[in-house]
Amino acid sequence: MIDDMAITQAASSLGGAVSFSASPDDVLNESWYAKVVWEGDVPKPTLAELKTKMDELQADFDAKQYQRDRRRQYPPIGDQLDMQYHDAVDGTTTWKDHVAAVKAANPKS
Repeated sequence: MIDDMAITQAASSLGGAVSFSASPDDVLNESWYAKVVWEGDVPKPTLAELKTKMDELQADFDAKQYQRDRRRQYPPIGDQLDMQYHDAVDGTTTWKDHVAAVKAANPKS
């Protein structure tokens, strides 16, 4: 199966753009890659180079899962500012406690 988005992102990271069509039955192999049209100032990378870049980008995406998880658990910025205001006025630590709880529940890997 061909991952259109991963190929496009990897190509962009390698300094080019690609044109291709893929059906659900296609496999990312040399014969398929030979049909890919490369557009850019740098030469078309090998399939191995493209796959390596795709793996690097996937590893980077996976390593940042904690960021996406934290983002969903933080309240909107307006609510956070309100928490900070009330903490300052009331002498509480509601905002700091919430941030610490989110970070503890979603540690960096």
